[in-house]
Amino acid sequence: MEHKWPVLSYEKGKSTYETLQLWSQIVGKIKLAALPWVNHSWHITLHITATGLTTGSMRYKDQDFQIDFDFIAHLLKITTSKGEIRQFDLHGISVAGFYSKIFQSLNDLEIKLFIKPTPVELVNPIPFELDTIHATYEEEEVISFHQALLNIQGVFMKFRGEFKGKCSPIHFFWGSFDLALSLFSGREAPKHPGGVPGMPNWVAEDAYCKEVSSFGFWTGGEDLKEAVFYCYLYPEPEGYKSAKVQPNEAYYHHKLGEFILPFSAVQGAENPGDKLLEFLRSTYGIGADLAKWDRAALEYQYPVKN
Repeated sequence: MEHKWPVLSYEKGKSTYETLQLWSQIVGKIKLAALPWVNHSWHITLHITATGLTTGSMRYKDQDFQIDFDFIAHLLKITTSKGEIRQFDLHGISVAGFYSKIFQSLNDLEIKLFIKPTPVELVNPIPFELDTIHATYEEEEVISFHQALLNIQGVFMKFRGEFKGKCSPIHFFWGSFDLALSLFSGREAPKHPGGVPGMPNWVAEDAYCKEVSSFGFWTGGEDLKEAVFYCYLYPEPEGYKSAKVQPNEAYYHHKLGEFILPFSAVQGAENPGDKLLEFLRSTYGIGADLAKWDRAALEYQYPVKN
């Protein structure tokens, strides 16, 4: 029997998730300011580590620097290639306080970067420097969230290894606050309509310029008040939303336009990783068949080692 996955409660974790999302947007925007553009916005994402989330290395003039959320020591840490370190505690700090502290730390390290101080992909956002409302950091919720990310990343990696076409890294998007993996058919896609709050339409157009099947994990929101796994295709093929996917707990959410599997269904399973893998393989296979992807060319045709 696999080790049990952590329980995630949207009700208990909501305030912490909201604060983490806004903090991560500040860090992500710093990464956006530091790095040259990469297609699909892949350069701006955060990555899962054994201790939390990281930007990875970023070049600034004659040095590199990295920003890490340490969810074990509960610190925000900035490290440079010159051996300098700045860090501060994550407890009891508002978004405005985080914004002030991180830019003071960067200035101390002589890293002068500027960001647009307004959150994205949120309705009625509060500018970072004015947001004293979001200031919740519950250790128990953060530890469970991080452990879930580690477990999910391992399953996503196994699933990703079965595909040999173009695919994304397994990475964390701070705008929508979700862990994601995308697989591509190689064919052109119709122009995306855009319309994401706080995001220029050309960003969405670039992200969805190729046919894509995307999979992810999301902590939930107003439209879905629980942690879930999702899968969607762009463009969505005829018959997709009415298809029967596995496992039985999975369903199509018409407002979101995605197949959904509650995290609780995976967490409560005897073998959580197998349950999640069943969802990933089922939604991918049904979508790829309906969209007439060249599966023989895109998938490994021999058993993949575990």
